[in-house]
Amino acid sequence: MKNIILYTDGACSGNPGAGGWGCVLLYGSNQKKLSGGEKHTTNNRMELTAVIQGLKALKEPCEVEVYSDSAYVINSFNNGWIDNWQKNGWKTADKKDVLNKELWQELLSLSKIHKITWNKVKGHANDELNNSCDEMARQEVEKILKSN
Repeated sequence: MKNIILYTDGACSGNPGAGGWGCVLLYGSNQKKLSGGEKHTTNNRMELTAVIQGLKALKEPCEVEVYSDSAYVINSFNNGWIDNWQKNGWKTADKKDVLNKELWQELLSLSKIHKITWNKVKGHANDELNNSCDEMARQEVEKILKSN
């Protein structure tokens, strides 16, 4: 299996509002950057979309180190939240519907293809690749805001 490093980030202007996502895939000395946005979304949806799009870019099962500053994404896997949501019929611990269910289901499906390690990084710090993803996400938000 190939070893891939995937950095991701999402951004929103208003929450909800115009949103963007960015990701960087690293394989050996190769680097691929992807980004996109939506006119009306939330920050959490963009954080999820960044990971989904990064994983969808992989052409075969890989070992993937995911790095994100989103506690929402990372803790859902590392703390078993997503397992509990599935067991509870996509309900939270307080019996509310899980937000962004369709994105979680897509991410869960992709996570079964790859061997993923989930890593939380500090946002807006000295992590060059996290900052690069943040910049791409914010550029996508700016594109949407300028087009309106």
